[in-house]
Amino acid sequence: MRTNKLYTLLALFVVAATVLSACGGGGGGGGDTGSGGGEFADLYEAAKAEGMLTTIALPHDWCNYGGVIDAFKAKYPGIEVNELNPDAGSADEIEAIKANKDNKGPQAPDVIDVGFSFGDSSKAEGLIQPYKVSTWDTIPAEAKDADGYWYGDYYGVMAFLVNTDVQPDVPQDWADLLDPKYNGQVALSGDPRASNQAIQAVFAAGLANGGSLDDAQAGLDFFAQLNSAGNLIPLIANNGLVATGEIPVRITWDYNALSAIDSFEGNPKATVVIPASGRFAGVYVQAISAYAPHPNAAKLWMEFLYSDEGQILWMEGYCHPIREADLRARGVIPQELLDKLPDVSGAVFPSLAQLNTAKELITTQWDSAVGADVQAAP
Repeated sequence: MRTNKLYTLLALFVVAATVLSACGGGGGGGGDTGSGGGEFADLYEAAKAEGMLTTIALPHDWCNYGGVIDAFKAKYPGIEVNELNPDAGSADEIEAIKANKDNKGPQAPDVIDVGFSFGDSSKAEGLIQPYKVSTWDTIPAEAKDADGYWYGDYYGVMAFLVNTDVQPDVPQDWADLLDPKYNGQVALSGDPRASNQAIQAVFAAGLANGGSLDDAQAGLDFFAQLNSAGNLIPLIANNGLVATGEIPVRITWDYNALSAIDSFEGNPKATVVIPASGRFAGVYVQAISAYAPHPNAAKLWMEFLYSDEGQILWMEGYCHPIREADLRARGVIPQELLDKLPDVSGAVFPSLAQLNTAKELITTQWDSAVGADVQAAP
């Protein structure tokens, strides 16, 4: 079992960098992934013969995925990137694999990017296949499946994105959201019955309100209060709804919130708050579908994501890439990117067992405990 102590290695970059530097090797530089040659020339040719990569649930404003996809297409011409349902949640991604086991058409995803707790469950169900990228050794052992079925890609910390044109009184902690001044103003970034981000937001709220990493019930209790007070909007929040003022306070990962402010360009005015308590870090993982119609394109995509180039592109979207310790140790991260990331000191990393327990509780008890039918905006 992966412990909380081990997970804090992901945040303690100096310690992790020392360990990784001592280990050496492991393809730390990511190899030459240039189109038409280098270490992955054969893989590129095989992927180009397939002609397509099908992704799912990758909003362009999430972790700079728009820039990542554009860079991949520019680096590997001849491979179309077919993007399915950008606003889907982790459970939707898994269902898309199940629904298309015998379908080699454009509705079958090749790769998934899902919440940490979905990695092992997908492996157990035989829905993903193993593949170890060339930079495998520089991915912390605590954030990857030993057999290569799934591996962490990045993490963020739960935050509040606040449209200060609509709500100038900015909440500083979870308890503040219960104030009547936020009536009809607060929303989650997904349905807690299916979305990893929403599930972990509920988990985080519980930590700030008497709960623990071993018991997420306090999170459900908090959102029951929020809903009863009329402060919770039963809509799935996105940056567009924050920009229009329909959702003044969005609970989301810090990287989503920070990239939103960039996209707003001052209209509306907005700010990002890392809550004073209940600081919660969430790791996402990548995997290749066991039924991928384009398995070579999927492998090439993974190599790109876990190269130095791909990892730094994620940082441009305010994400903490999983190989950040190695990148820092080798001094390859531009200083302006290092300066952009907020102070997330004190953030906790739940173990896989804790995440699975919380996920089971929240997804099955949300309706009875909270009673808010969270849906996408019409």
